[in-house]
Amino acid sequence: MSNKIHIDARGMKCPRPIIELAKAKRRNVAGTTIHIEADDLAFESDVKAWCETTGNRLDALSRNGDLVLADITLQ
Repeated sequence: MSNKIHIDARGMKCPRPIIELAKAKRRNVAGTTIHIEADDLAFESDVKAWCETTGNRLDALSRNGDLVLADITLQ
């Protein structure tokens, strides 16, 4: 059974949302799904780059006003 984690990174400025995502990756195993939401202007491009660089799968990415929502499966 895979874990599901939620990270609320609203109010955190770059690079803090990605740092929180990296911390969650270190604490969890492959197959874990992380849902993260952030309102930092750079987060949308940062999370895409982080997934490409680390080899984790970006399952969903959406924007609701200033809020960016991302679902990532750890590989």
